[in-house]
Amino acid sequence: MTMRARHFVLALFAALVVASPARAHHPGADLDRVMGSKEHYFQPVDKAAPSFELATAEGQRVSLADFSDQVVVLHFVYARCPDVCPLHAEKLAEVQEMIRRTPMQDSVQFISVTTDPQADTPDVLASYGPNHGLDAANWRFLTIRPGQDEATTRALAEAFGHKFLKGEGGYQTHGVVTHVIDRRGRWAANFHGLEFASVNLVLYLNGLVNKPAGAAKEPEPGWWERLQSLFD
Repeated sequence: MTMRARHFVLALFAALVVASPARAHHPGADLDRVMGSKEHYFQPVDKAAPSFELATAEGQRVSLADFSDQVVVLHFVYARCPDVCPLHAEKLAEVQEMIRRTPMQDSVQFISVTTDPQADTPDVLASYGPNHGLDAANWRFLTIRPGQDEATTRALAEAFGHKFLKGEGGYQTHGVVTHVIDRRGRWAANFHGLEFASVNLVLYLNGLVNKPAGAAKEPEPGWWERLQSLFD
């Protein structure tokens, strides 16, 4: 896809997301079921997210509760990772760019958590996002607070269902998972690996952001398929 075509598709996507209340709530009350039928790498979770109190590069204390009015996209990385971590960050940068073109930007927070707090100094934390295309407007890179054990963030990754195991030369063996937490602090779902369709994650986030208190209308037949086909 050419750059011009990509910009057109992103603009069209933004227009479709906010075109009408019925579409904004897509896919309604059956969000997990619909996403599970469309995205092979999607895993519904539906339980309370592990809580945390960590710090930014500037030393500001941050907890999960601070984002109770936002949907959180959270992943674990370490800056020395030579392969999948930068690819994961760049995948989420693509998702963030799509979010930026919709009114959802202020409703979605991206969080990267380092599992190598000793090596990932404040300077490293501050530069990681810009180096991989992440916009600081709604992205944070978190590390341990003073006095916390060095293994705190690796233990947090384990609480989210996967491990970062330290090996020789500062490398860590780990999986690749994107966690989604809704505005109630509910661990809504995981998107596994790097092969999930970015548009599917964006549509899932849109469903959580716009999820009404009661039952939503059924989605317009064929709308999901027509939109997704634009990104194939």
